[in-house]
Order: sequence, then structure tokens, then C-alpha cells
Amino acid sequence: MSTPRQPPKAGLLPSFIFASRWLQLPLYVGLILAQAVYVFHFWVELVHLIEAAFGNQDALKLIFQASGQKAEVAPTHLTETTIMLVVLGLIDVVMISNLLIMVIIGGYETFVSRLNLEGHPDQPEWLDHVNASVLKVKLATAIIGISSIHLLKTFINAENYSDKVLISQTVIHVAFLFSAMAIAMTDKLLHQATHKSDH
Repeated sequence: MSTPRQPPKAGLLPSFIFASRWLQLPLYVGLILAQAVYVFHFWVELVHLIEAAFGNQDALKLIFQASGQKAEVAPTHLTETTIMLVVLGLIDVVMISNLLIMVIIGGYETFVSRLNLEGHPDQPEWLDHVNASVLKVKLATAIIGISSIHLLKTFINAENYSDKVLISQTVIHVAFLFSAMAIAMTDKLLHQATHKSDH
């Protein structure tokens, strides 16, 4: 019985070059720390909102300033606009946090090492077919979502922004939309070309 042939071992230089992918590990650890900062920021803003709802004037001033509102007279109570702006800010933090998770998990799985999560009950569904191309499309979609939240916050608080700022943010958002569409279209064309070449 013939023994199966062992794959040839890579040379020293190729092995060294391939091992250099681990240099990205500190970058992903840094993103995890950034995620922790976002979690802390989320809870600080949430606590300020709850305190303001119970009449804490210091917390009310803090969230009023943080939401970008301007007024000659200091606010005495929460308004619907202030609550909406703070909640949108919290949603913004969550969406950026989701973006970080996609970059950390998807990037590590794609460019550094396998996570070996097969069969894990909490494995993200999108991780089954993640690659550099899929990751780009998902990141572009997430960036559009974040941009939409920022644009909505600006429009709600439009009286405190100049026309130049409103137009600039709208143009930037539209540019993000076209960029995401271009990335998705390019990915689709490449996928079709690869599928045809396989046949």
C-alpha cells in the first residue's frame, strides 16, 4: 500500500513571509480596546440621559452640549429633539461597534488565522462565507448606515448648522452610496467571471 504523499514544505523565506501576517494581531487587539472605549462612552451617555430625565441639571447641560444644540438660555428640561439626538448618538455608537466587530472577526479570519468556530452556537451567520470581497461589501454597507445616522442627526438639528455643512454632509453621504454600489457591482462582476471560468 502506497503512503499518501506529504505536501512539500515551504522554504524558510516563504514561511517567514507567511508568518508576517501575525504582525496584524496587535492591530486587532487595538480595535478590541477601541471597542471597550465605545462601550464605556455608550454607558456614560446613557447614564447622563437617565439622570437628565430625572431632573439632574448638570446631566441635562452635558447632553445638551454633546448633542450639538445651541441656545442662549440654558435648558431646564428634556425636549423631544434632545432625546432623539441622544438616542441617535447611542445608535451611532452601536453601529460603529458592529462595524468594529465585523473588522475584528472578519479581518482576523480572512488575513491572520482561522477562528475554528464551526459548530459554535454563537457563530455569526455571515462568517461562513466571509472573504476579503464579502468583507468590503459589508463594511461599505455599515458605513452607509453610520453616515445615514449622522445625516439624520444633522437634519434634526439643522438650525444649528450652516447650509454649507448640510450640503457637504449630504454630498458625502451620496458619495458613500455610490462607492458602496460600485464595490457591490465590481464584486458581482468578479464573481460572475470566476463562475464562468470554472465552467
